[in-house]
Amino acid sequence: MSKNNKYSVLLPTYNERDNLPIIVWLLQQMFNDNKLDWEVIIIDDGSPDGTQTIAKQLIKAYGQRIKLYTRTGKLGLGTAYVHGLQYATGNFVIIMDADFSHHPKFIPQMIKKQTEADYDIVTGTRYAGDGGVYGWDLKRKLVSRGANLFADTVLQPGVSDLTGSFRLYKKGVLDDVIHSTESKGYSFQMEMMVRAKAKGYNVAEVPISFVDRVYGDSKLGGEEIAQYLKGVLSLWTSV
Repeated sequence: MSKNNKYSVLLPTYNERDNLPIIVWLLQQMFNDNKLDWEVIIIDDGSPDGTQTIAKQLIKAYGQRIKLYTRTGKLGLGTAYVHGLQYATGNFVIIMDADFSHHPKFIPQMIKKQTEADYDIVTGTRYAGDGGVYGWDLKRKLVSRGANLFADTVLQPGVSDLTGSFRLYKKGVLDDVIHSTESKGYSFQMEMMVRAKAKGYNVAEVPISFVDRVYGDSKLGGEEIAQYLKGVLSLWTSV
């Protein structure tokens, strides 16, 4: 692992006051254990539960490595990444969820994989190798697996987990891909990957365990699934 690289973690939050201190602690442990330069950029969409108060306490505890940028309401995941990216000072950017769906312990494997062939993107996959999903009922598993199979069949991007949101990007690649992505909802991650492939960026996968959120409610409902299917079909006609 190159000592000159810096990793910016983008953490979009909405009502994550219980999860935020633990995920930040795990991140700093992991980065420090691996002697890596890092920062965490929290993008909070006006959480009413005191998430921002917690974030400010974390800034006091960890100093300049933690940054908080707030927005006035729930404006969507895609725009949260765009917002956070403009403040990222690392040459690599990691996107992940703040709710423990994604464990920081997989980041060193993603970084190692990236250095093997100078990959533009390394994505965590729940559906290859020893990756897996824990804490979901059968319906959630079928919906997610079905969504990925559907997109894979229609779009053929050659990536086993299109809807995953645990990824490592070269900063310039993320900047390029995110600004050509139109989706705002659940199909956002998929469109980013399809567009990256269409632009010729090289992508590697690392198996991860995905664990359903520890605190709070899942944000995936029937409406998001319908949006996703629509997103797949519109991408199919445009990319």
